[in-house]
Amino acid sequence: QVQLKESGGGLVQAGDSLRLSCAHPGDIFSNFSMGWFRQAPGKERLFVAALSKRDGSTYYADSVAGRFTISRDDAKNTVYLQMNDLKSEDTAVYYCATIRWPRMFIDYWGQGTQVTVSS
Repeated sequence: QVQLKESGGGLVQAGDSLRLSCAHPGDIFSNFSMGWFRQAPGKERLFVAALSKRDGSTYYADSVAGRFTISRDDAKNTVYLQMNDLKSEDTAVYYCATIRWPRMFIDYWGQGTQVTVSS
């Protein structure tokens, strides 16, 4: 069992920045890539960003490309999602997850952290 724990969500205004953190067990990148997903009220959970375990490549949904950045700090066993220029449509619960390519199979989810952007 892999436990993931997100933090850093909150209430911000449009145009603000926020950084989410996902604490994970050490050496997780030996077995999994990592990613962020989000789910707005009444909508399905959608892909936001991913970080490949193989070569560190990053991938983003079109809706966040250029505004969000996924990164990792292995010394802290943490994956981050830096979110800049937030918009009201970014309001959602954000989840980190382990990813197995090529079909983006998700083995483990965190509990989620709420991000609310007021316009």
